[in-house]
Amino acid sequence: MTAPLYIGCAGWSLPREQWPAFAAQGTHLQRYASRFNAVEINSSFYRAHLPATYARWAQSVPATFRFAVKVPKLITHELRLAHCETALDEFLAQCQRLGDTLGCLLVQLPPSLAYEPVTAAVFFRALRQRYLGAVVLEPRHCSWLEAEGLLQDLHIARVAADPLVLEGGEAPGGWQGVRYWRLHGSPRIYHSAYGPERVRAYAQRLAQSIEDGIPTWCIFDNTASGHALDDALCLLEQERAGFSAL
Repeated sequence: MTAPLYIGCAGWSLPREQWPAFAAQGTHLQRYASRFNAVEINSSFYRAHLPATYARWAQSVPATFRFAVKVPKLITHELRLAHCETALDEFLAQCQRLGDTLGCLLVQLPPSLAYEPVTAAVFFRALRQRYLGAVVLEPRHCSWLEAEGLLQDLHIARVAADPLVLEGGEAPGGWQGVRYWRLHGSPRIYHSAYGPERVRAYAQRLAQSIEDGIPTWCIFDNTASGHALDDALCLLEQERAGFSAL
C-alpha cells in the first residue's frame, strides 16, 4: 500500500446509537475524527462558512485528517460555471483556512448542465489559477464524457459515483492523480445501506487503487437513514485488517 486511503462520510453527525463506536469526549467532529481520517463538507454547497469556522474545524482534527469541501451551488447550479470568478475568490478565501487539512474540492454539477467546452475550460482554468490542490468533478449529464481531455490537462479527476449516472461512471475518470468514490446509496439514493458484502466489493477496488500509488477517497453519502456511518466503519475495519480477507 503506497498511497493514502481516505475513508469517511458526507458530514460528521453522530446519531446517539452510534456513540459507542467513537471517542466519548469532544465535539461531534472531534469524536468523528477519532475513527475516520476524512469527511466531506456538504453544507458549503448551501451556505458560506466564515473563514474562522474553517480554521476552527482544522484545529479540531489530527494533522493527518483531510476535508473534502463541496463547491457552492451558486457556482455550479446558479451561475452554471460561467462568470463566477468573484464567487470562486470568496469561496476559496473561506475554505483555504483549513490549511493542510484541505484535501480536496468537490465540484458537483446538476443533471441539466451539459458539457460546453469553452465554458468548462474557462471555469476550470480560473479554478486552477487560484487553487493547485486536488479537485474532483461529479457531472450528471452524459455529455461530460467528452471532457476527458480537458480534465486530464487541468488535473481534474472525475468521481466514481453510485448510483450510476454516466456510462462507465462506476470507475474514476479524468485525471488519475487522485481517485474519489462517492457512494450515495442504492437502490434508494441517500437511504439504502451497502452492507458488508457490497462494502467488501468496493474495498477490492480501493485496495487496487492505493496499490497503484494513487491517493484514494471513499465517501459514503447514504446519510438520510443513518447507514453511512455503519458502511464507513465496515470499510474501515477492512482497511485496518490490511484488506486481508479480500
